[in-house]
Amino acid sequence: MLSGDMEKRQQMKDDLQRCIDAHKDELHSLSRDIWSNPEVAGNEKHAHDRLVRFFSQDQTWTVQSHYKLPTAFRASWGPVGGGVGDPVLNVGFLCEYDALPGIGHACGHNLIAEVGAAAAVGLKAALENQTELPVPVKITVLGTPAEEALGGKIELINAGAFADIDLVFMAHPAQQDASFHPCIIIEEMLVKYYGKASHAAAYPWEGVNALDAAVLAYNNISVLRQQLKPDWRIHGIIKHGGEKPNIIPAYTELEFYLRVPLLKDLCDLKAKAEACFRAAAGATGCQVEITFPTPTYYNILPNATLASMYESNGKALGIHFPEQTAMNFNHLAGSTDFGNVSFIVPGIHPFFYICTDALNHTEEYTEAAGAEKAQLYTLRTAKALSMTAVDVVCCPDLLKKVRDDFRLAKLKQK
Repeated sequence: MLSGDMEKRQQMKDDLQRCIDAHKDELHSLSRDIWSNPEVAGNEKHAHDRLVRFFSQDQTWTVQSHYKLPTAFRASWGPVGGGVGDPVLNVGFLCEYDALPGIGHACGHNLIAEVGAAAAVGLKAALENQTELPVPVKITVLGTPAEEALGGKIELINAGAFADIDLVFMAHPAQQDASFHPCIIIEEMLVKYYGKASHAAAYPWEGVNALDAAVLAYNNISVLRQQLKPDWRIHGIIKHGGEKPNIIPAYTELEFYLRVPLLKDLCDLKAKAEACFRAAAGATGCQVEITFPTPTYYNILPNATLASMYESNGKALGIHFPEQTAMNFNHLAGSTDFGNVSFIVPGIHPFFYICTDALNHTEEYTEAAGAEKAQLYTLRTAKALSMTAVDVVCCPDLLKKVRDDFRLAKLKQK
């Protein structure tokens, strides 16, 4: 297929839209089932099984359950098109499906799973009758658990799950549509102070107060904040402060999150934070243990070509993209393990409106993520992602630009 064959490409986009529309009830049922059975990170057994069944019902998909992680899966279709011996272009769609403790799908991961499944099914419909594609194309859906904690995508990266994938697509519900918005790096620090217990009234001088160390550390960090750059963040809690008021605490524990927009900033912020924690230990005579219990979530690398194509396809479907300067997102967004994926594979992680002004991680957003009125926006987003994939697989020049953007974005991180 020639890269300029716009009519043929539009026909493929029309085909995928009709396919997604034809499966809308099934896709809504999938999303609603996951929403109705919320499972926290690493425990998404029902969601895993439901998605595996969804893809297994079409025998043209090769489905691997419990793929490298107990609640991850992989569904593959193809390749089709291209010439004999040509390298395969493997297009990936990611599904998330973990919920938040206590408030369920308050981040709308049930809708992320639906978008990934719908976009993949749509792209399959667009490709299955094509014989003149520039390259052989394969579709892979990865079920990526434990985004809210544990870093499931990072574990899958380390296990080689992304080794043969050339492009990745996913989308996340929010308050409005955006082809790109920065998600920042997050590093978790766990700080433990060890002192010596003693009676707080009878002989406090015999004790070494670990709570004093924790309070000093907390205050040290609070003072540090005024010297931090405007887009750096550090916030935390005292998880354990002692046992009883009449016992000098022998053990305390704090948990802090460090957030920065660029990977190169993380070392500086970590060093400043560690100095605060160690100073508190020195001032009180306590021993301190500092660990980093979870993987670092990287920032998302932008891809201007994919973002531009997604916006173009989205606008054709009626999606409104506010100007970046007028967007109502916070100056800095949250963090996601998709950032780590974006460092190894070119990809896109747009945000989409679901007919609510409620904020993520609230009970109101949980309700909105399960509401029927979110479906129009969810499936429209899936169509835009799938249409963007059509553009890339049909146009070698666009694919080259996507890869060039990826290389340039990585260079800017150094």
